[in-house]
Amino acid sequence: MVSFELSSEQKEIREMAMKFAKNEMMPKANEYDESGEMPMDILTKAWELGLVNTCIPPEFGGTGFTTLDSMIITEALAYGCLGMNTTLMANDLALLPIALGGNEEQKKRFLTPFTESYKIASFCLTEPGNGSDAAGLKTTIKEDGDHYIINGQKMWITNAGYADLFVIYCTTDPELKHKGISCIVLDDKNVEGLEIGAKEKKMGHRSSDTRAVTFTNVRIPKENLIGNLGDGWNLAKMTLDHSRPMVAASAVGGAQCALDHAVKYAKERIQFNKPLAGHQAIQMMVADMAMKVEASRLLVHKAAWLLDQGKSNTELASYAKAFAADKFMEVATDAVQVFGGYGYSNEYPVEKIMRDAKLIQIYEGTSQIQRLVIAKEIFSRS
Repeated sequence: MVSFELSSEQKEIREMAMKFAKNEMMPKANEYDESGEMPMDILTKAWELGLVNTCIPPEFGGTGFTTLDSMIITEALAYGCLGMNTTLMANDLALLPIALGGNEEQKKRFLTPFTESYKIASFCLTEPGNGSDAAGLKTTIKEDGDHYIINGQKMWITNAGYADLFVIYCTTDPELKHKGISCIVLDDKNVEGLEIGAKEKKMGHRSSDTRAVTFTNVRIPKENLIGNLGDGWNLAKMTLDHSRPMVAASAVGGAQCALDHAVKYAKERIQFNKPLAGHQAIQMMVADMAMKVEASRLLVHKAAWLLDQGKSNTELASYAKAFAADKFMEVATDAVQVFGGYGYSNEYPVEKIMRDAKLIQIYEGTSQIQRLVIAKEIFSRS
């Protein structure tokens, strides 16, 4: 039998995460959006509640959450603030390659400290000239005795200014494309040759820290390599199968928040002697918004469920990421429309949500890249 019912434990997780989102994140969301500062006190509280680093296995101090549990948490935190959620979610993105491909010693050494105190991690894949074309990255890795030497630059790296650990994707030879890519961990933020750029000024997600990172002859011990040289591409794909549904879950949380604001406003705002909710044009918009949110959520949950069943979810992960991201943008835009002129003002919450929504269509693989992945999966079937 198929069941769409969450377990009692999952309902408790959702309730706890939503309570945190509404009581801790939402009241401060606009303040940190305007200042562009990292809300370290709020982020630390999220860690204390066990809402961060959900990918860490219990044997290394993790909570033992399933993939679906993680989606439930991410949706709730995104409801509170997309920018803060990006900061928290980026930790899982960075730690996933270690959890998925690291040996026992590496997992203990790199993951356990993140369960002992609140620490921040960065996932370093994108480069100034290589975003969607991840296989074309230029950052190099060269052997030198007991170390590897890293040279290159990364761009749009979340958490870079605060990171205690960097997971770096690099290549033995750019001409080898995906076959030359490797993954290595840098756990010394004071290492010589590491340069962190200025904080990027962004349209949305302003409370999250985004910067360029430059590596100039950075020496990293060989034991920090995840897997073998050349394993990085497969590891990145495995990571994205986990992280793309998580990004899609954040889209669902943001869209649900936009919908809830629109419904509340439509009940209160009087036009032509009755609430907006009494006008059929608004009713049609809200009905479409609600359908988009629910359909997105179902795709996210199925993509997560497949992983929890030990099955491949590459196609479903891209379904969820592309669909949820695109529908979030539509829902956020419609929410602003329901608010009318007030929706365009930053005194009302939907203006920020609309700005935040756009990034979901871009990072973790654009909506267009997701469609290429989906098409490849479809045409590769025998």
